[in-house]
Amino acid sequence: MTSTSMPMGLARFNELEESAALVALHEVCASTAWAARLLAARPYATADALHAASDAAMAELTTADLEEAMAGHPPIGRPEPGDPTSAREQRGMADATEELKAEMLELNLAYQDRFGHVFLICATGLTGEQLRDAVRERIGNPPEREREIVRTELGKINRIRLARLVEANEEN
Repeated sequence: MTSTSMPMGLARFNELEESAALVALHEVCASTAWAARLLAARPYATADALHAASDAAMAELTTADLEEAMAGHPPIGRPEPGDPTSAREQRGMADATEELKAEMLELNLAYQDRFGHVFLICATGLTGEQLRDAVRERIGNPPEREREIVRTELGKINRIRLARLVEANEEN
């Protein structure tokens, strides 16, 4: 593929020094193994190739790798102060009633007690009620099933964040 047909933001990502690319990837996903796999596969000819590499890396993550990735996500409804990414992704909770926010806190704590990690979902575009309903539905899952759902949700989040990373590079 010629450089004129490659999106400029992707070309810039491909050309980042390894340490800068690793930092950028870590902002997408807190899993060291995931970032290392994506870094090792550079350069990417297309955004689709980058997404495919992300999906493949996600499928290979161990339980410990998934735990590391989940540790990079704040609970739904409680994004870290100064974290615009989580605040944007969890926008559906911003206008939730105090009652719904309190219910989400209780559900988050119950989920964390059951599974040992935060409730993780690709929250982009979901309302507070949809997020609450998802926790209610998933809290009864067996741990093995929930781990695979988390893997899928992380994959969705990573795809959105990778797209934003490449788009952000387009603007530089």
